[in-house]
Amino acid sequence: MKVTVKYFASIREAIGVASEQRDTQAPSPGALREELIAMGGAYADCLARGKAVRMALNQVMCDESAAMGEGAEVAFFPPVTGG
Repeated sequence: MKVTVKYFASIREAIGVASEQRDTQAPSPGALREELIAMGGAYADCLARGKAVRMALNQVMCDESAAMGEGAEVAFFPPVTGG
């Protein structure tokens, strides 16, 4: 299925793109994260397990097991703090 993947803040800076279209068989954002990590390079560095990464599915915060469908939008971003 085709999904739109968006990257924010330090993840966007590391990968070098704000968003991309991807073909995936991943059923969830967590599985998509694993696919991206397997690509190596900046993807592996900034999305690695053990790194704090938040996810949103169709602009709603989600956990790694949320069910994705065709045309989904998945966003990855570091935790944010504010003052």
